[in-house]
Amino acid sequence: MNNKVDWGGVCIIFMMYAVFILIGWLASRKVKKGSAAEMILAGRGVPVWLAIMTMTATWVDGGYILGTAEGAFNSMASAIQGGVGFGLSLVLGGIFFAKIMRKRGYTTLIDPFEERFGKKWAAVLSLPALLGEVFWSAELLVAIGATFGVVLNMDLTSSILLSAVIVTFYTMLGGMWAVAYTDAFQLLLIPIGLIIALPFVFQHVGGLKSAWEQYQAAKGAAAGFIPPVHANSFWNTGGITSWWDTTAMLVLGGIPWNCYFQRVLSSKTPNGARKQSIIAGILTILLTVPPLLLGIVAVVYYKGSLANPTMAVPFMFHELVPYWVGILGLVAIVGAVTSSFSSSILSAGSMFTWNWYLKLISPKAAIDRVQRVVRISVIALGIAATWMALKVESVQALWFFTSDLVFVLLFPQLVMVLFDPKTNRAGSIAAFVVSFLLRFGGGDPLFGLHKIIPYPDWWPVRAVAAAVGFILLAVVSRLTPDANNTKKEKIIVDDAGAVFS
Repeated sequence: MNNKVDWGGVCIIFMMYAVFILIGWLASRKVKKGSAAEMILAGRGVPVWLAIMTMTATWVDGGYILGTAEGAFNSMASAIQGGVGFGLSLVLGGIFFAKIMRKRGYTTLIDPFEERFGKKWAAVLSLPALLGEVFWSAELLVAIGATFGVVLNMDLTSSILLSAVIVTFYTMLGGMWAVAYTDAFQLLLIPIGLIIALPFVFQHVGGLKSAWEQYQAAKGAAAGFIPPVHANSFWNTGGITSWWDTTAMLVLGGIPWNCYFQRVLSSKTPNGARKQSIIAGILTILLTVPPLLLGIVAVVYYKGSLANPTMAVPFMFHELVPYWVGILGLVAIVGAVTSSFSSSILSAGSMFTWNWYLKLISPKAAIDRVQRVVRISVIALGIAATWMALKVESVQALWFFTSDLVFVLLFPQLVMVLFDPKTNRAGSIAAFVVSFLLRFGGGDPLFGLHKIIPYPDWWPVRAVAAAVGFILLAVVSRLTPDANNTKKEKIIVDDAGAVFS
């Protein structure tokens, strides 16, 4: 295998990044002075078509593409789990959450918590969301670095630093406008790069029909799209329960993310917010098809065994297609990763600026200073994500862990604070603490924590912890109607970004 860096491919990637910067710079000219909402929410002026594209691009990331193909090595149900789960989270978010959040004029996911529970407890509730965004950003950088290594023979550190610097720069430059327009361009790259590769990879396995027949023969019952429900199937009972537990986390835990609500709240109207979320969810589900087909080919071609199935798609781009097709495929992965990375660091920076700096640290800060803090936060969080991508070996496990926490700790809180008027801070604290303890009571290999609670192997730890959170929120809030003595602050943010209490 040639270990020399493919400088031709590197030049193409540089040119593509230059286009990203140009689009970001042009979009930054739309940012108006005098409103923090301009940087954070593009002045709530994102049209529906652009909102659909930026939302879809955010969810269709590098892990989505590489993970869908990798899942085919285990089972078809595993392959579609992530993409379909994320898509359904957007559909459900659109049906139940998007309109009400936009109608109330919130700026971040944390605002309804602040309105009901006060600034300090809302800041605590923001921590799982902030950590999730930063760890997700780091995981994305690792994915792009590993892909560059396979396709271009470029070292991991250079790949990560290059991508992080470019994307952080244009995100800092133009905020939500820059992210939205670059997302739209990057989304177009994803299906083009993947679909063009399909005819070439199918040639190596006898075509689509032959590939599917060989996959079915190789995987047997695991080739089914619906997970089995019988204990004596190819998964044991614990495996089935774990699959549904993870699916619940993906579908329901995919809703309480600020990067999702940043797009919802950037919409011009509440109805537009609902529409864009539902359509983006459908597109997210449909876009599982190209990487799923690539995964089927990978299983057949590599005889079901590959040293690193996560890199199945980059390996095929490197070995099974013409050079120019492989570069287009790489461009698709780069577009998927960078669109999600920019969305994530802007989301984290927005939460820190709005719910920490402006509400707790410097409430009387001038608008110009707030915009500077957004930019500084984006840079700082981009650096933090880059450091973790370079230094922490288990970044992907950390991101999965924080996704777990978002589902267990924030989903019950969001549902109850929006739809149960009796929910109070005492109920929120009780639910948060107990759900946290129930989740960690089962131990966690990432942190070397041993089991405190003797859960059986089949026990759906996440779903049960989240369910207990719902129950405690309702019960404790009703038993302590006067416990929340925090003055409830009614947050009203008009479309110009003015804040009233």
